Amino acid sequence: MKHLLAMTTLSLAALTLGLAGCSGPKADKAAAPAPKFVTIQGHDLIKPDGEKLFIMGTNLGNWLNPEGYMFRFSKTNSGHFINEMFCQLVGPDFTAEFWRQFKDNYVTREDIRFIKSTGANTIRLPFHYKLFTDEDYMGITGRQDGFARVDSLVEWCRESQLFLILDMHDAPGGQTGDNIDDSYGYPWLFDSEASQQKFCDIWRAIADHYKNEPVILGYELMNEPIAPYFENVDELNAKLEAVYKKGVTAIREVDQNHIILLGGAQWNGNFRPFTDSKFDSKLMYTCHRYGGPATKEAIQGFISFRDSVNLPMYMGEIGHNTDQWQADFCQVMRDNNIGYTFWPYKKVDGSCFMAFKAPAGWDEVVKFSEAPRATYAEIREARPDQAVARQAMIDLLEAVKLENCVKQEGYINSLGMK
Repeated sequence: MKHLLAMTTLSLAALTLGLAGCSGPKADKAAAPAPKFVTIQGHDLIKPDGEKLFIMGTNLGNWLNPEGYMFRFSKTNSGHFINEMFCQLVGPDFTAEFWRQFKDNYVTREDIRFIKSTGANTIRLPFHYKLFTDEDYMGITGRQDGFARVDSLVEWCRESQLFLILDMHDAPGGQTGDNIDDSYGYPWLFDSEASQQKFCDIWRAIADHYKNEPVILGYELMNEPIAPYFENVDELNAKLEAVYKKGVTAIREVDQNHIILLGGAQWNGNFRPFTDSKFDSKLMYTCHRYGGPATKEAIQGFISFRDSVNLPMYMGEIGHNTDQWQADFCQVMRDNNIGYTFWPYKKVDGSCFMAFKAPAGWDEVVKFSEAPRATYAEIREARPDQAVARQAMIDLLEAVKLENCVKQEGYINSLGMK
């Protein structure tokens, strides 16, 4: 297997010198303009040049928060399930190297340039909280590479004049209670003071690192909190706003510049838990929707909430539908001033901007992922030939590179971004 290409972690000093509009060396501070950020004006987002920003773009899902279906896995559907399965399949060392190269190959500077070429103006980055801790995650134990990865993405977005939303897709303890937050089957975040403290500490550190970075549009505190099928869902919903307030307070200790995005409960669809919608001066709200009719009536609840609080509403995730449905619904969102980032940018097979093809032998990996593996005997019995499994994983690392992907012309054109 090829050696992982070393990544250079940008220092805060170097980052600061590179920011458009940020202060430079000490001698130049008097002449340098102050950083300018996206701001809020009623339902609208306003760019630093005074023009309205209508968000259009994509999500970099699967890059820093792997999801099973993007690899054709079904039962093995969350990050730690996938990692455990790979370790059972090819061993922990091979798996660690696979993840490091996967992160190098899945999203690169050229991917960001391609996204810009589609007419997009914004990227949403789903990330796992473990990328900013010393917990074992995606091939690294000890100090994680979250800041290095995001620093690189910030630089690429600056070069391509794209805004970036940072989305904590997987929060400490789990905020959703299903595969999408890589949790343990329950949103423990809302019952755990320790997890809430870690949640705040991570956001404070991120905000301190990027407080002077105008490429970043804002911080999305958590993705799709509180799945709908818990018996105590109303009790959990009642805790949501309080946890959000803790996160906002932590960010504001170090960063007064950036917008903070809040998603509704139950797949970012229920905004009734919000009783104090303007507790911070730079808030906006974010909804998600998959399927259903492509009509204004289908999102009237989102529109009504947006109008009641007089703050922007943005469709952070939408997709996995026909090109015609997407084109029709994008028109509805444009007519009703709700920007959008489609899900996802890249995955196996299609229904995305860029599709990669599963390599030869990948079916054996999928078969193992679906097999019973509750005992060591079952693991041994289900494990395929090592040469086949390892080669399939190596070949996947090549398949996900931009130059080997297939541009989904109809999908991209349906979004109407140009």
